[in-house]
Amino acid sequence: NLDSMLVLLQSDLSRQGVPTGAKGVCGSCQKPIAGKVVRALGCAWHPEHFVCARCGGELGGGSFFEKDGRPYCPRDYGRLFSPRCAHCAQPILDKMVTALDKNWHPEHFCCVKCGQPFGEDGFLEKDGQQYCRQDFAELFSSRCRGCGRPILEGYIAALEGLWHPECFVCRECFSPFAGGSFFEDGGHPYCERHFHARRGSLCRGCGEPIAGRCVTAMAQRFHPEHFVCAFCLRPLSKGTFQEQEGKPYCQPCFLRLFG
Repeated sequence: NLDSMLVLLQSDLSRQGVPTGAKGVCGSCQKPIAGKVVRALGCAWHPEHFVCARCGGELGGGSFFEKDGRPYCPRDYGRLFSPRCAHCAQPILDKMVTALDKNWHPEHFCCVKCGQPFGEDGFLEKDGQQYCRQDFAELFSSRCRGCGRPILEGYIAALEGLWHPECFVCRECFSPFAGGSFFEDGGHPYCERHFHARRGSLCRGCGEPIAGRCVTAMAQRFHPEHFVCAFCLRPLSKGTFQEQEGKPYCQPCFLRLFG
């Protein structure tokens, strides 16, 4: 073969005084190398002897991987030793994402609900599966009793439910509750004025809520000090007034005006 011929030629040249030297001993066949040489893994090789330990294909002209001192072509190294993608089960030969105790091709690590890759917001995990923040919220987050949307950050717990802070307002006027105090009616929050308006306990005279004693007259409620004659503004006693067009009058003013 060629190597034998080169060895004989080397011997002839040496006898003629021409200096020659072997390029090394092949790491596979242990014979001197007089022609082309491949240097890899700390050894010299005949090109035809530097082959993949799995398939036997020559490696001298291309890339290879090393495992336990033996060379492998990229394909066989991937099949034998590379981590497997948790999504496609194929070997990962280049960039890799490690998450949830698994390895992934970067393009395969995506939301299990919408299939989109994760951006700068990252991902959230539930039962060993990864979700984008939007789908995680839609599927698993608590819902606001006010708007029905998912609650992602701060919340208020009230009336046996959770609320976005901006959604916990008076059901009637949508005003926030000063100092955090509110009134409940039918499972809904109300400000003091609209709570009393629903219960019919606003004073007909001043329009403010009635919290203590009241006078009930003309199917309305009054603070005692606000139940007065509509003309002279003197206090009235229940049963000692006259009504005209929904307004109360003392007896003298009623006779003077309508008598």
